[in-house]
Amino acid sequence: MADHLYELLIPHLPSNEAKQPADSATIQYLNRLPTLSLQALQTTEPQSLAQSAHSNLLSLQALSNRSHKSFITSADSLSNLHSSIPNLTRQAQELRDGIPKLDKEAVRFSSKYSRTAENAKLEQRKKVMRLSRNVDRISDILELPTLLATAVSSAAANSGTTGTSTTYSAALDLYAHIKRLQTLYPDSPLVKDVGSQAEDAMKDMTSNLITALRAQNLRLAAAMRTVGWLRRVAPELDAAHGDNGTSNGGGALGALFLICRLANLVSTLEALDPLRELADQESQRRARGSDQKIGTGSWADGHQTEKYLKRYIEIFREQSFAIVSLYKNIFTPDQSESDTAISGLRGIDARLKTQASPAERKLDPFQSLSPALATFPTHLVQLLTDTLRTYLPNIQDKAARESLLTQVLYCAASLGRLGGDFSMILTELGDEGDETEDLAYEWEEVMRKHRALAGRLEQLTGANPTSPTGSSKGTLQATSPAAA
Repeated sequence: MADHLYELLIPHLPSNEAKQPADSATIQYLNRLPTLSLQALQTTEPQSLAQSAHSNLLSLQALSNRSHKSFITSADSLSNLHSSIPNLTRQAQELRDGIPKLDKEAVRFSSKYSRTAENAKLEQRKKVMRLSRNVDRISDILELPTLLATAVSSAAANSGTTGTSTTYSAALDLYAHIKRLQTLYPDSPLVKDVGSQAEDAMKDMTSNLITALRAQNLRLAAAMRTVGWLRRVAPELDAAHGDNGTSNGGGALGALFLICRLANLVSTLEALDPLRELADQESQRRARGSDQKIGTGSWADGHQTEKYLKRYIEIFREQSFAIVSLYKNIFTPDQSESDTAISGLRGIDARLKTQASPAERKLDPFQSLSPALATFPTHLVQLLTDTLRTYLPNIQDKAARESLLTQVLYCAASLGRLGGDFSMILTELGDEGDETEDLAYEWEEVMRKHRALAGRLEQLTGANPTSPTGSSKGTLQATSPAAA
């Protein structure tokens, strides 16, 4: 029925709609028309259609008001659609043509930068990435030499203060950490460079420590700390045994300690140069035979020499005892070294007897050197005897000479507490001439008087007189040097 009605209405429809087949809405409306009466078709149906048309118009107006921008955009796109489709087709063709080339390049990149293949650029990139990840650690390693140098310089600037010990300990800990890095990474150029800079800083620290050993009034605690740091900085100096396995007592570090303290002693004695110059003038006058007495029985030319020798012996006594005592307390030599040192201090002849013969030395080319403490006191005594031999003849006043010799006797007794009584060596002062020959007799006279005095003191105090040598030494130690 609807089809027939549509065919009847085709002449009355617009030309563009007449060419198209009827849609579902048209067919549904045509099926509804036969169900209506003629009166409804004439009266209510036109009104219903007009109302529906007006409602649709309002809906279209509202829709166009809300979505007019979308309509414009759609219209523009629709107008460009005839050119966009050819462009899309051309780009699709280009993409299809580029896929083989892309696949070829991907295969080439994969084969070139494969992990299994050796590639210099890939290795370099790996190193750069590893460096980027460890830049903080490398920065810390690069700062180690600067920190070490700062710690060493700070300790040197604050030498003698309480913070020096902590600063040196921190510097040694940093150096030990650098040495561990060298052990872990022996082939790293960076670690080698850091180690080289650390070695330079430790050389400065060694120089500072050696300078500290030459300081005035060096105490036992400070000396032990300084020697302990030197043992950590330069362990090769602290060789405990010689090449043939015999004890060498402190090694080169002990000899270095004695040399530093000897330098301090020499510098202290050099402070007496003004008095020594006056004593030299008196020696020159004595050599020219121009000695004269002033007044009745008073001697003037030996006065400056007496002041010089008195001060010289005081400094020598104090410093020599301190040096040997510090050495024995720090390096604690064994019994064999102590015996060797004592034998060296008791006389040159006894020390020569203990040495090996030339034939034995040739048979044993690796024979160890004698300990430093065995020869060092002999050198000290040589300094004292040379000074006495040079200047003591200037003093012609017998009482002044006896006072100085008594002071020397107390000095010998002071070293005798450490096993180094050199009183018998001073008997050789009279071997070079008539002027010094009297000195030996005077020295022997002073020793006899002192022993006699010691014997009387023992009798008065009720001491056991069975050991005169030991009692004499004990009296020398107990008697104050100020009594001289």
